Amino acid sequence: MKELIEYIACSLVENPDQVSVKETKRERSTILELSVAPDDMGKVIGKQGRIARSIRTVLKAYATKNNEKASLDIV
Repeated sequence: MKELIEYIACSLVENPDQVSVKETKRERSTILELSVAPDDMGKVIGKQGRIARSIRTVLKAYATKNNEKASLDIV
């Protein structure tokens, strides 16, 4: 899942070298924290959060397919 989020985020931003994803596993779920350069934050979030919502939808679909639960925090 971490690689999926890194791939999507690197495709959106101008500074892909500053993209980092931290993965924290819990009992039944995984929490991913995405951090990008301050200048690229708007590109990852999008207007009214549409891009962030889309990334979360893709992540949840991927996690559901693997019988897991996942959430994404953009820091």
